[in-house]
Amino acid sequence: MWAFLVQEILFFGGLFTGYTVYRSYYPDSFIAGSHHLDIFWGGLNTVVLIGSSLTMAMAVWAAQNSKKSQLVLFLILTLVLGSIFLGVKVIEYTDKFTHHLIPGWDFAWAEPHGHPKHVQIFYSFYFAMTGMHALHMIIGAGIIIPLIIMAMRGKFHKDYYAPIEVFGLYWHFVDIVWIFLFPLLYLIGRH
Repeated sequence: MWAFLVQEILFFGGLFTGYTVYRSYYPDSFIAGSHHLDIFWGGLNTVVLIGSSLTMAMAVWAAQNSKKSQLVLFLILTLVLGSIFLGVKVIEYTDKFTHHLIPGWDFAWAEPHGHPKHVQIFYSFYFAMTGMHALHMIIGAGIIIPLIIMAMRGKFHKDYYAPIEVFGLYWHFVDIVWIFLFPLLYLIGRH
């Protein structure tokens, strides 16, 4: 799992580096693009993911202490919070689609600030970074469902909880990525 996480750090590190380089080239356009992101939805998703990290940590604790019903509850809460996050991303992506802010032939930028081509680069990074993050959330949701079923069957206890602990590492990593994405995309340059 640690080798996988290092590979993921390198992957997202490349995206963060590319974003930083292009932002230094076109700061006004990146700020203009950022102003179209809804800080409420981004903030809500940050709170939701921090909450899911807490429930995941509690799930690991419950597994380590052979507390079956609490383990099932915390895993289900983690899944619910992850689903809320993805639902908010659907709302945000739908808004960008409605306002023609999807990079490509239909992209439209009528604001006085920011060059349309450079703002399109901002949205390319926005969709690449948040899309990859959302994909990791979907994969996490796909993994946690069998873990919930196994927990309901009593497969995890104080002598065997490694799958819960390893999945917890993955879930916390995905949450940490969002902790960097939120200020980078939504907050920096906002006034």
